[in-house]
Amino acid sequence: MNPAMRRLGPRAAPDRPRAPWRWALAGALLGGLLGLALLAPASWLARWVADRSGQRFVLADARGTLWSGSALAVLGGGPGSRDASALPGRLQWRLGWAAGPQGGGLELALRQACCIDDVLRLRLQPGIGRLRVSTAAPVRAHWPAAWLAGLGAPFNTLRLGGGLQLQAEDLSVEDVQGRLRVSGQAELRLQDLSSRLGPLPTLGSYRLVLSGAADGDEGARVALQTLQGPLRLSGQGQWSGARLRFRGQAQAEPGSEAMLNNLLNLLGQRQGPLALLAIG
Repeated sequence: MNPAMRRLGPRAAPDRPRAPWRWALAGALLGGLLGLALLAPASWLARWVADRSGQRFVLADARGTLWSGSALAVLGGGPGSRDASALPGRLQWRLGWAAGPQGGGLELALRQACCIDDVLRLRLQPGIGRLRVSTAAPVRAHWPAAWLAGLGAPFNTLRLGGGLQLQAEDLSVEDVQGRLRVSGQAELRLQDLSSRLGPLPTLGSYRLVLSGAADGDEGARVALQTLQGPLRLSGQGQWSGARLRFRGQAQAEPGSEAMLNNLLNLLGQRQGPLALLAIG
């Protein structure tokens, strides 16, 4: 046999080009996922909010997308509750990427003509099993106290009048697998409250402060104090995860005992002139 022939072995098969349909399929899947993310319906956000709040805060009649939409802001008493109270007008949101002093991140902008001054901006930092929400700008909002009736007892019986005014700055709330960590402070003023159960035109004005633990412990402290009025309220509490534990007391200002006696009986267990407040 010719030596040259011996050096020739079987010819190596040329590399087969990858089938074009594989690239087309990968591109279609990627495009579909991106399209699904961009066009995710607002109902997805509404379902997540309802689940996380135990159906106590509901985005009803949600329209638009996850990134830009609107809904009715409704307070409810939880699963099976027949109490519900909606704010007038629609809550509008826009979720997108925004630059910040510590880099970019997701920013949620909320608008509602009845209740939010200018725009409420929140910075969102999601992670695996965790979510951190912080104020991206000072928060100024206000709501009618009557909205609380949707939460059920005792608010549906008290039928409060007056207003709620929220102020917060440099506030951060982080949820890590159900464990809550708060830094900063938020103040809620209950202004000129009234009740259909009380014969007085107003019960008073009150200050409720939520503040993070200075030592970095989980949860947040809650403190209630009276600013003015015949119904005196005070108390301290701890908010951890979805649970609030609060202990306080209510009493009538001297000279108002007879007019507030029925209301005090409803607020808590009586101990002489005091009504003991207990939540959780």
